[in-house]
Amino acid sequence: MTVHYFPIRHHGPGSAASLVGALDELRPAAVLIEGPADAGELLPALASDQMKPPIALLCYKKDDPSLAAFWPFAEYSPEYQAALWALRNGAQAKFIDLPSAAAIGHDAEEAGRDEAGDDNEDGDDDGEPPGADQAGPETDGASGGRDAGRPLDPIGRLAEAAGYEDGESWWCDLLDQNPAPGPVFGAVAEAMGELRTDVELDPFEAKREAHMRLRVAEAARVADGPVAVVCGAWHVPALAAKVPAAADRKTLAGLPRVKSAVTWAPWAEARLASGTGYGAGVRAPGWNLHVWRTWGREESNAIWLTRIARLLRERGHDISPASLIEAERLALALAALRDRPRAGFEELREASVACLFGGDDLLWRLLEKELLLGDQVGEVPPDTEAAPLVKDVRRIQREVRLKPEAMERELALDLRSESGRKRSLLLHRLGALEVPWGELLDAGRSRGTFRENWRLRWEPEFTVALVERVVWGSDLEGAASAYLTHQMGRAGSLDALAQAVGDAVAAELSEAWTQGLRLLEAKAALTSDVGQLLAAVAPLAATVRYGQARQVDTEPLRALAERLAVEAALGLRHAARGLDDAAAGSLAAGLRGADQGLRLLEAGPETMAVWFAALEELVDDSAAAAFAAGCAGQLLYTAERVTPAQAVALLERRLSPGTEVAWAARFLEGFFTSQAARLIYDTPLRVAVDQWLRGISAEDFLGHLPLFRRVLSELDSMERKRLFEAVVRGSGPARLAGAVVLPADVWAAHLRAVAPLLAGAQEGGPDE
Repeated sequence: MTVHYFPIRHHGPGSAASLVGALDELRPAAVLIEGPADAGELLPALASDQMKPPIALLCYKKDDPSLAAFWPFAEYSPEYQAALWALRNGAQAKFIDLPSAAAIGHDAEEAGRDEAGDDNEDGDDDGEPPGADQAGPETDGASGGRDAGRPLDPIGRLAEAAGYEDGESWWCDLLDQNPAPGPVFGAVAEAMGELRTDVELDPFEAKREAHMRLRVAEAARVADGPVAVVCGAWHVPALAAKVPAAADRKTLAGLPRVKSAVTWAPWAEARLASGTGYGAGVRAPGWNLHVWRTWGREESNAIWLTRIARLLRERGHDISPASLIEAERLALALAALRDRPRAGFEELREASVACLFGGDDLLWRLLEKELLLGDQVGEVPPDTEAAPLVKDVRRIQREVRLKPEAMERELALDLRSESGRKRSLLLHRLGALEVPWGELLDAGRSRGTFRENWRLRWEPEFTVALVERVVWGSDLEGAASAYLTHQMGRAGSLDALAQAVGDAVAAELSEAWTQGLRLLEAKAALTSDVGQLLAAVAPLAATVRYGQARQVDTEPLRALAERLAVEAALGLRHAARGLDDAAAGSLAAGLRGADQGLRLLEAGPETMAVWFAALEELVDDSAAAAFAAGCAGQLLYTAERVTPAQAVALLERRLSPGTEVAWAARFLEGFFTSQAARLIYDTPLRVAVDQWLRGISAEDFLGHLPLFRRVLSELDSMERKRLFEAVVRGSGPARLAGAVVLPADVWAAHLRAVAPLLAGAQEGGPDE
């Protein structure tokens, strides 16, 4: 029987549409598809009403799921549409690539060679667990991929020959966005044949093609009609070549094999994007889905623009029908100017920015992810064998009686009870895997250690995330521990590492916790950055607090937190000099966090003595950043290391006429940030600030008005009224309990005083 080859681009909507048309015309008896041969028995499930793409074939080693591979399929994937066509038209559907076991066995061998020759001392493996191939063997095809035996970018070379700047635009114009592509399959196959001339294939790629040739020959012998072969364009010349079967069988000798399992798993549309690291991914999965669903329809552009308009209207923007008409006209004009067969998403994007977004490209970026990446999550029939990690999570959910629900609800847990502890561990371990089913509402807010309040909401993409995480382990505890340990090794800062260690303690992951402590000690010994040292104290303190409930010995962390605080204190004075406003604000935030952490730890007297001495030194340093110095003064006052009388003297000294107004204003902001309410009740402090404000010029006041507003912005309307009354009447706390009722003449005098200032603060404002 005759064999017909259809070179496609993985996840190309134009390839899929042209392929379906070609199959309708050919009516083949068998459809052979590039895909793992041992997954053929799973193909009939694609016809189920409960199967909704995007989905993926998941293959994993039975005794070590860290060796796994994925073959994703979208609704617009040519392979998926080819399988559906065969199932709906009574044709035989088969996968013809190497069995998945051979693929992951090859990946295991490659990983072993990489580890044997790895001289990367920091252990950074770019996000991949040992032996994992998260992109999977599906990453070959017309769009290029991971195959070592092909030109780096075959489509790019063809595009360059055709006068295009990139392969994506060329392929879109040729097929994916061409309403009348014509008979392109033969032309693409011929072009690939030219590109493959004198190319030496990688041995594993040679095995793949040998296996597919044998399967094609076998199907051709027994088929009672035409045979259609659907594969990545790069492979077509090799599959159509006349190679003796004996030679192919010899090539296949010595295939790596492991005991594996294959199943269907849900996938997410956004994970089909090349930006996620998927080798065969596309730039804009959401756009590809639109192209597929509107293929051949004249109103395709109007549908896309209407979707944009709906998203804008949901965000409160008025979009008129006339604007949509103008946008479509502009997109068509741009396509004509660029000699493109139809308007692509670049033309529609530029037209939308001009006609719908008022030329504001930033507004487009707010919608870009939702539009171009898409938000669809696939579904598989409930009786489908689940990935090992998914099965374990479902088992634990049943055990602790926590049902995954899309409806948001709150959950209070008492960690002293067995059920509360188990539920907490489930949520923390999922969080360690970056599957945020629960949001901890009161993390770090109190000294309590035995209660947790969570907000729960299960999203469909969480199942997809668990499928991806199967490469880290088959059970929740093991996967969470391995993944978190990996993240610790990649932590770029001391505070990020400290937070990861805290996550390990909260999730009771002893191996990750032990490894994290070693990394913390090593990283802390090499860190001299005061900001990093300060930032690490608070998460370490929170971890020590959690250790009381988790029955973990966190005394080493307590000692480390105090040591980091002391090291930071010793370098604080020099670290606070020569900072801009942003750096000073960051340092002040680190001071507050470290101070709160030390109080939470109830640090020893020697540590606190060094800490307070450093703050006192900072307050008195005129060369220090004013905002950080003010923050240090506030911390000393809050800790009662400075009496009210001393605080007033400090403000009077720092706000004296001899001090530059800008420095004094920033000091004032640092002192009262998050403490502005003190101005209501602390009369001496309020008087000191009031006297300074009265003494500065109107010009200086206006220049620093935004700063003063930031200081007072934390006060609510009632607190502001009370502060105003205290300033006007000089009232003490006893006078502030009632409602604010001031004589009309007081308000009139106030208005006369501030009106000129407010008028000058706004360019072009009123004269009086």
